[in-house]
Amino acid sequence: VQLQASGGGLVQTGDSVRHSCVASGRTFSTYPMGWFRQGPGKKREFVASISRSGGRKAYVDSVKGRFTISRDNAENTVYLQMNSLKPEDTAIYSCAAGPQFAGNNDIYSSVSTYYYWGQGTQVTVSS
Repeated sequence: VQLQASGGGLVQTGDSVRHSCVASGRTFSTYPMGWFRQGPGKKREFVASISRSGGRKAYVDSVKGRFTISRDNAENTVYLQMNSLKPEDTAIYSCAAGPQFAGNNDIYSSVSTYYYWGQGTQVTVSS
């Protein structure tokens, strides 16, 4: 599966940004999906994940209550809505597809469990 991400940009503290990630082909619903980020000088970290069905979601503690992951299997798209942005959210954000045919409600937070990656998009939050 190929993933094409969009979104990001330069925003101010408190602003909102919506990332989209569109998958190629007809198999999108067979993959759990995730969003990761890599800040300046930092390792890539888990941000959010969503099960194949969309029924289960998980977030890193630092974004809970501010970020929302969702998916539209009919549109082959996963979204990351980021609200109340902070300077520490500045990073390159990437979408990823997990193991194909995972359980319908399985979610994953480890980088190593994601097989396919979209290109990253930069989000810079100014204070």
